[in-house]
Amino acid sequence: MYVPQILMPALFELEKNFVSAQEDTDFQKKFHDLLKNYAGRPTPLTLCRNLTKGTKTRIYLKREDLLHGGAHKTNQVLGQAMLAIRMKKKEIIAETGAGQHGVAAAIACALLNLKCRIYMGVKDVKRQSTNVFRMQLMGAKVISVKNGSGTLKDACNEALRDWSSTYKTSHYMIGTAAGPHPYPTIVREFQKMIGEETKKQILEQENKLPNSIIACIGGGSNAIGIFSDFIYDKVNLIGVEPAGHGIHTGKHGAPLKHGRTGIYFGMKSHLMQNQEGQIQESWSISAGLDFPSVGPEHAWLNSTHRAQYVSITDQEAINAFQSLCREEGIIPALESSHALAYALKIMKMHPQKKQILIVNLSGRGDKDIFTVHDVLKKGKKNESISDNV
Repeated sequence: MYVPQILMPALFELEKNFVSAQEDTDFQKKFHDLLKNYAGRPTPLTLCRNLTKGTKTRIYLKREDLLHGGAHKTNQVLGQAMLAIRMKKKEIIAETGAGQHGVAAAIACALLNLKCRIYMGVKDVKRQSTNVFRMQLMGAKVISVKNGSGTLKDACNEALRDWSSTYKTSHYMIGTAAGPHPYPTIVREFQKMIGEETKKQILEQENKLPNSIIACIGGGSNAIGIFSDFIYDKVNLIGVEPAGHGIHTGKHGAPLKHGRTGIYFGMKSHLMQNQEGQIQESWSISAGLDFPSVGPEHAWLNSTHRAQYVSITDQEAINAFQSLCREEGIIPALESSHALAYALKIMKMHPQKKQILIVNLSGRGDKDIFTVHDVLKKGKKNESISDNV
């Protein structure tokens, strides 16, 4: 734990209650009942029939976009909200970038009668205005953060600062598999059903495991959720970081492959930083991937070479976004479009190779349609598209 001393009691309390909840059959029964009868699990595994036409590649999508709330985020917030009640907390503090975690937090708080305040960078408030309205409709207070770059990292800092003075009555509902212990473990455990369902479904449909599982990486929650049940199988695990304008420009959000070890957000992990060790601003057209660090379990998977981490540019993600809309009738989140873009790249490199690829479609793209609209309208698809958002 790399946090101020004042937060240590709160983290110890959280760890104690999480461990006991994992062993509490009543807690687990209620959690899984909410996942099934409120959130809508299990989500389907959909074969892309048109995108792969003329090839021997079979691409499947794990449809977290069909979960209540529109993204995988709903899974773990239900678990964390139940933990908050177990600890007798009355308020939830959350942070969000793309707004999907904020929406999920607002959903859980409305359902379980908890107060909710959500920190969001001023830049993200503007580019994800529909999600801001959704949070407000469900009773959450959205606090616009103007500090720093006005994005997710600044929202995280403000949320952590708030929690430092209010943890006796509030629970900080971190939105990804990052931050101080025990958060990365908590989020992974509350997201691992994605991988469990995927394994069962692909064995039912193909009678064998896939060649590769591909997921986008910001903080890393959707990726660690789907990776978790395949770590000890002979399956390629591929995480896709945002290359933004292009890695060579420095305007990207790829700390795993192009950052170095540092301390940030209460954890030791890969981090985008300048030569003096200051946090370097990250960049992605996708607000949910615009984070300068990554969960520590991904850093471990990278260092042990168990998972491969690659990057996809804004332009490649936009192209994949359009392809899925036109060919399969599915509007993906820009985050997920990064993972899809890399799957399509693999397919194009080996069109006649028999291979099964699974992409975790972590969220739906309703929130991103205005961003994509502006990019396409201005006709700058082959230029620097990020300046338009």
